[in-house]
Amino acid sequence: MANPDAVFPEHDTSSAFHFAKQEEEVLAYWKAIDAFKTSLEQSKGRKPFSFYDGPPFATGLPHYGHLLAGTVKDVVTRFAHSTGHYVDRRFGWDCHGLPVEHEIDKKLGVKGKEDILAMGIPKYNAECRAIVMRYQAEWRSTVERMGRWIDFDHGYKTMDTKFMETEWWVFKTLFDKGHVYRGLRVMPYSNACTTPLSNFEAGSNYKDTQDPAITVGLPLRKDPNTWLVAWTTTPWTLPSNLALCVHPELEYVKIYDEERQCHFILSPNLLTTLYKDPKKAKIKTVEKYVGKDLVGLEYEPLFPYFYEKYKDRAFRVLSDTYVTADAGTGVVHQAPAFGEDDYRVCLAHGIFSREAQPPCPLDESGRFIEPVNDYVGKGVKEADKFIIKDLKAQGKVIVQSVLTHSYPFCWRSGEPLIYRTVPSWFVRVEPIVDQLLAANKKTRWVPQTIGENRFGNWLSNARDWNVSRNRYWGTPIPLWVSEDLSEIVCIGSVAELEERSGVTGITDLHRDNIDHITIPSAQGKGTLRRIEEVFDCWFESGSMPYAQAHYPFENTDTFKQSFPADFISEGLDQTRGWFYTLLILGTHLFGEAPWKNLIVSGLVLAADGKKMSKSLRNFPDPTLVINKYGADAVRLYMINSPIVRAENLRFREEGVKDIIASVFLPWLNSFRFLLAQVTLLKKDTGIDFVYNPHAKVSGNVMDRWILARCQSLIECVREELGNYRLYTVVPRLLTMINELTNWYIRFNRRRLKGENGPEDTISALNSLFETLYTLCLTMSSFTPFITENLYQGLRKFMPPSSSADPNTEDRRSVHFLLFPSVKEEYLDPVIQRRFSALQSVIELGRALREKNNLPLRVPLRELTVFHSNAQYLDDVRSLSSYIEEELNVRDLVLSSDEVKCGVCFKLLADWPTLGRKLRKDMGKVKKGLDQVTSAQAKEYMMTNQITIEGIPLGEGDLRAMRYVDEKALPPHTLSDSDGSVVVLLDGQVRPELQAEGMARDVINRIQRLRKKAGLQPTDEIDSYYRFTGEMNAALDEVMKTQTDVFTRNIRRVPRPSSDMPSEAAVVCEEEQEVNDIKFMLTLVRAA
Repeated sequence: MANPDAVFPEHDTSSAFHFAKQEEEVLAYWKAIDAFKTSLEQSKGRKPFSFYDGPPFATGLPHYGHLLAGTVKDVVTRFAHSTGHYVDRRFGWDCHGLPVEHEIDKKLGVKGKEDILAMGIPKYNAECRAIVMRYQAEWRSTVERMGRWIDFDHGYKTMDTKFMETEWWVFKTLFDKGHVYRGLRVMPYSNACTTPLSNFEAGSNYKDTQDPAITVGLPLRKDPNTWLVAWTTTPWTLPSNLALCVHPELEYVKIYDEERQCHFILSPNLLTTLYKDPKKAKIKTVEKYVGKDLVGLEYEPLFPYFYEKYKDRAFRVLSDTYVTADAGTGVVHQAPAFGEDDYRVCLAHGIFSREAQPPCPLDESGRFIEPVNDYVGKGVKEADKFIIKDLKAQGKVIVQSVLTHSYPFCWRSGEPLIYRTVPSWFVRVEPIVDQLLAANKKTRWVPQTIGENRFGNWLSNARDWNVSRNRYWGTPIPLWVSEDLSEIVCIGSVAELEERSGVTGITDLHRDNIDHITIPSAQGKGTLRRIEEVFDCWFESGSMPYAQAHYPFENTDTFKQSFPADFISEGLDQTRGWFYTLLILGTHLFGEAPWKNLIVSGLVLAADGKKMSKSLRNFPDPTLVINKYGADAVRLYMINSPIVRAENLRFREEGVKDIIASVFLPWLNSFRFLLAQVTLLKKDTGIDFVYNPHAKVSGNVMDRWILARCQSLIECVREELGNYRLYTVVPRLLTMINELTNWYIRFNRRRLKGENGPEDTISALNSLFETLYTLCLTMSSFTPFITENLYQGLRKFMPPSSSADPNTEDRRSVHFLLFPSVKEEYLDPVIQRRFSALQSVIELGRALREKNNLPLRVPLRELTVFHSNAQYLDDVRSLSSYIEEELNVRDLVLSSDEVKCGVCFKLLADWPTLGRKLRKDMGKVKKGLDQVTSAQAKEYMMTNQITIEGIPLGEGDLRAMRYVDEKALPPHTLSDSDGSVVVLLDGQVRPELQAEGMARDVINRIQRLRKKAGLQPTDEIDSYYRFTGEMNAALDEVMKTQTDVFTRNIRRVPRPSSDMPSEAAVVCEEEQEVNDIKFMLTLVRAA
């Protein structure tokens, strides 16, 4: 039961923050306020943003690929909602087809069609129906736990009658336009699933496998001592051989094999198929031919099964240009029922006719039947070894080996496919290839290259689509036909079927409910019966845009508003699946693609780069990972990876853990720091902090910088997400978190603590609040849980009116708020440019100190910054006090004097890129680059022109960088450069600065002990010290003289233990060490 007045739990800064458990609190809060439904109600009347969700099968549990796809969809649809759209999001289920039937076949031990007919289609379909939604509850739980907002209660199922009825309408529309036909073609066929597959299904699952490869000899009828030599990796097709094929223009030879004492005819380029070293083999060439000279030669068949029927026109040599001399022997065995080219060539040469089809001696499960009586009942792969054994006994096997090659496997059963002739129903695709390409070109793909290249190339070679499956649990193809197939009636609705058949009350369209229904012939041909086939499940999911709305039977206006979809997204594998079938049907029906924008993601692999496998257990359980680290961490880890650029991701649990440490904890600590300083402000001044969304531009440069960065972030996220480039947004968001935690707060800690008075403190707190609030709003689509949690903590500081965001009245959730607009008054490109210079200098300075073991606590005398650009130096000068304080240097020197600073120039090349341009000249340039002088490199920096070893190079070919000749520097001077700016640091530790350094070391020990004792920033603490060895005068002097340093950093000065009151409440006491000086440090509650 929803509770609109539910209150989010108060944030407890004193306890550890468990991200996964906190997410469960957020889920409970969303449930209490019915957040998703409420957000939909609030957005009604806004401009619709349509989204189609590709339906998964619920026969298995969700895996990382599903989590990734769901996250991408959730990010985009949440953003669309926040930018002022109404986003209807409905979950869908793929309920029919091979995935379901294969499970039932395994459960019931079904081996073939006869087993299903024996039990009855009603019972078989009832079994299928019972498991279709087996994991529905687990799916819903996992999807909701991942933070995805989508409507399960009004989702669609492909097995619903309304959905199936729309499929009938789709098919009838295509049928009436002449885009459907029945044909006998050689198709990919799954013996395990007893059905043909489409070409794109076969193309989606190639694997490396081993097959027997044999070379056989077929004696000429008029010259039995001369054998035509053929090679095959499918010995099981040899009993159905009807011809041999050569290339009409290729060269062939007749050789004499002295050891075998017979002649062989084959391509001279492929003698290695028979002999390891043809030069050493005891053979000689007797005669040479071109292929057309061999046409018509008759040979003795390997097996007798089809000789009598075909002896007057088969078992002879044919020619066709598809034959090559790349592998085998140049003589190709023809089994027209099992090869597409075989079928075409034999049909063209009259071996069989369209009316009398070629022999296909296999049952539905790929087992041999009569007249191949020697192998009846054996599956094709099982029969291979028996066929080879029999041919060896006849002396017909010349060479036998094993070949490893890439071969298509059934995407559902995992068994190898075969190719065989199957009468099937096709949707015409080849005539509309140009339309498909044009429609696709009008859509946006992210990344674009996938749409243009991978998908575009696939479309260019599209084949007619076999949409029929010889199965049972699926949407029946609505064709009622006469016995001779001369009369065909296509039904497009339940009403039409009832009208034509006279049967009323039809509520279920599955085979067990309609196969018995007949239609009287309109041509006097008796009774029309429905064909046995059902739709390919890809036809069903491809019909989803129309069928989920039960179009055109209802919801016509709603459908027209939502078509084409603004957005769809799935994995890379769907370029040959759902994306493809969507486009075919959309183009046929409406002349356009059913989507405007499409994000395609890569595949999630195991950490070792292999496919995730339950049997190998090479990946962590998704549920355990979510419960350990939280869904936000999983979401951000995947979204901030190459996978959103359609590249693959090797999933590492450590990567999810890193997101917690490097992103969420610093972000959380920034929020907790705000809470602590607000409490401190109240304690010190009695002032309750209230966020002012309309605060004037601060006079403080740090406030102006962080607020300007907020506006740039808002601009960036709106632009990039608006163009579906998720991969550019997340790095920018993470940079903002880093800038907040490691720059703004670090540089403003004293201001935020109240050092400059309450007015300045409130200004700094307002800037910090604004930044955290902006992060919540801009990150909410990516990390819905932590943004909700932090937002609820910020919400209590907002003014009571809706002035924080005039576009919303309901502030109960961050996900009810609109995406922020840029505050023009806060935009400040100059400040951002200056601060970018400051960051470069400080990062180089920090790196120098770390590299040379000079902690920031140790004061140094001088830092010199070199840059050739005067404005750059002016930018650094304007922020010099921050640089001096952060790097703990007394003087900052700015210079553009290259000689004085020892600045030199060098050229670097991106060899993989440049190599493609230079090719054979790359070696020359590589060698000559080492000889380029500093002056020449500088000249290239100015002009982007240089000639190396006579080869001219221009802009972008090379990169000019500054560096320092350290030999020219004074002693103790340290240098570093990022290629543009150069810094020189005086690394000598001077006695006059050591006292301050020791004071900073003491401060560091006090801060560490406070943290160890679990103290909060607001806890007032006094510190006392006593030497545990001999009294050290130097450190004692530091304690007494560096009072400014202590007060500025920790608000109090450490005192000797002799001054500690006897009644003092000791919080913590521990021995410390600074510069080998040991002392006891005691922390007590301030009186």
